[in-house]
Amino acid sequence: MTDSAKLNEVRDACHRFADVAAPFCHITDAEHYEMAMELVESLFEEAEDSPDDPLNAMISILSDAIENYECTKRELLEFEQQASEGPADLSMLRLLIDQHRLGMADLPEIGSKSMVSRVLSGERSLSKKHIQALSNRFRIDPGLFF
Repeated sequence: MTDSAKLNEVRDACHRFADVAAPFCHITDAEHYEMAMELVESLFEEAEDSPDDPLNAMISILSDAIENYECTKRELLEFEQQASEGPADLSMLRLLIDQHRLGMADLPEIGSKSMVSRVLSGERSLSKKHIQALSNRFRIDPGLFF
């Protein structure tokens, strides 16, 4: 077999592998997460302790995918919990602050740093004027604050 033929064979095998492994290498749902966990456990039982065992490379790839899914899932759950804990306007304001990495002084639409602090602590509410100004600045629908 020529080198070119060997490369083509490996390339074809990689494509077949990618087609089958894609749901486990980029986990997006609970079903594939559970399947990936089972697959890693079975590979652990079959893999040799040698770093040259190709199963160890697969375990590493799957472990990374599992960790990424778990981190993403945890972040989404924390975000959802935080967003549902308070009033819509306050949740939206916190989201804007977080997404745009803003500080207390970066929101002149609300007023001074102390006013922003009072709004975030729940002492004060956003007024219609604040909401309109924030909506204009961030180009979002004012209804998102309600």
